[in-house]
Amino acid sequence: MIDLSALALPENGKLTVNITHFARALRRAGLPIGPGRVVEAIRAVAAAGFSERQDFYWTLHACFVSRPEHGAIFAQLFQLYWRDPRVLEEMMGLLVPAMRGLQDERRPGAAERRAAEALLGEVAREAPERPEAEDAPEVEIDASLTAAADERLKSLDFEQMSLAEMAEARRMLARLSLPVRPMLSRRTGPAARGARADWRRTLRASLRSGGEIRAVARRARRTRWPNLVVLCDISGSMSAYSRIVLQFVHAVTNHKGAGWARVHAFTFGTRLTNITRQMAARDVDAALAGAGAEAQDWEGGTRIGDCLHRFNRDWSRRVLGQGAVVLLITDGLDRGAPEDLAREMERLHLSARRLVWINPLLRWEGFAPRARGIAAMLPHVDSFRAGHNIASLEDLAHALGTAEDGGEKARLMAALSGGLRRNAAHPV
Repeated sequence: MIDLSALALPENGKLTVNITHFARALRRAGLPIGPGRVVEAIRAVAAAGFSERQDFYWTLHACFVSRPEHGAIFAQLFQLYWRDPRVLEEMMGLLVPAMRGLQDERRPGAAERRAAEALLGEVAREAPERPEAEDAPEVEIDASLTAAADERLKSLDFEQMSLAEMAEARRMLARLSLPVRPMLSRRTGPAARGARADWRRTLRASLRSGGEIRAVARRARRTRWPNLVVLCDISGSMSAYSRIVLQFVHAVTNHKGAGWARVHAFTFGTRLTNITRQMAARDVDAALAGAGAEAQDWEGGTRIGDCLHRFNRDWSRRVLGQGAVVLLITDGLDRGAPEDLAREMERLHLSARRLVWINPLLRWEGFAPRARGIAAMLPHVDSFRAGHNIASLEDLAHALGTAEDGGEKARLMAALSGGLRRNAAHPV
């Protein structure tokens, strides 16, 4: 709960304008607020009055907040908009990139960064221009989001994005989906044009006409949706990509039209952590904050073999049944024994319907499986894909819908077999 005692009440003459601008900031932060709600909020404040700070807060809360996950965003924006200087300085610090000094910086909580971008971004756009020298050349910049800018952002590496580009990439990832085709089940059900005759239902229907068979009932195989299991590496070498990939996983989890029966998410570094419940939260900031609190091995070491062993032992029978698809997101840099890693990868491959490996290292031209961990994992995957930008994540839909792997696995397997033959011919 925020401290309402430090907030100043709005002026009566500018009440309508202030509430309108406040509603715009809430809409930019993701709350579904239209003109109708703004009119209702103005009428509600006029009826309830604004002599008490707490009454004013809860009046606007009742008009603008319709979901529990939107409460944190409303609280942060309310505290910013109604001029609490201390909080405003803190939120400005969340948006300004700075070098970390000796003092520890306060990390933003759930919905705080989004609230700062929604409110302070408008302030930056409305700020007056600086006076320039008379002899300075006039530079015109078109900052509108065009198709060319979209294509550039899709092909830009996550590690090379600025703060503004990363914010736009998060919004694009929130709109992505990972559709999947339904699977044919062994179970059958009634169908108008089924391939099999349903004699039991046919005879039951003939009793209504005195034993005369007027039509033969048919049955066909039912369709069902598979599960999606995501195993994301959060070690130090994957820190630049794991957070943005988890936002993509959150978008897939909460997308209603994707078709997946369930989406299970796990993180691993030095240990395996189940974050399925945290990814089910509607608000992306709350989901990532919950996942960060649950997984205690962020930006640590990597024990891929040990974590896969724990997943195969404790979770494979629970989540990999009925043709689940597995997305393994890691760079494959493991210090463990390669034979143990290969054994766990083989078991994971046999348990899943399809195993897709997403590796950010594939963005480098001339990438070769020289690391022992990569060489041990590569033979046991169905598809090998890059995962360093938005375009590579969009290609996942094609990878899951077809049996092809884009040729990357075949090329790397040929390079791997060639290296093994050279090592056999020239032993050390």
